[in-house]
Amino acid sequence: MKCERCSSEIKLGDEREHYGQMLCEDCYMDALSPTRTCDPWAVHSAKSLSRTEGTALHVTEMQAKILKFLEETGGAEPHVVREALKMRASELEREIASLRHMEKVRGEMRDGKKILRLW
Repeated sequence: MKCERCSSEIKLGDEREHYGQMLCEDCYMDALSPTRTCDPWAVHSAKSLSRTEGTALHVTEMQAKILKFLEETGGAEPHVVREALKMRASELEREIASLRHMEKVRGEMRDGKKILRLW
């Protein structure tokens, strides 16, 4: 069986039904908990945590790779970042949302294209 969203193979019994679609576990989780890049409360929470004495905002290994890639390239389109780091689109969206909340990454328009860049 194939996931109706990402077309990956699903083992029998591992499929999840969501609004009539048969999804893999990753797509099912994405459907239940969509990424929210613009979340003022998450930004506030990240800023408050970073101001707390002795607390630093830590990035994951993948987030560090994204930051390094954007630093080296000066910014790139999301599909370029995704292909360079071999990520699924939903994975990149989640990582970028977290980095956005920490005000480490932002988007901008360059020559009519959406670009991810360092804050």
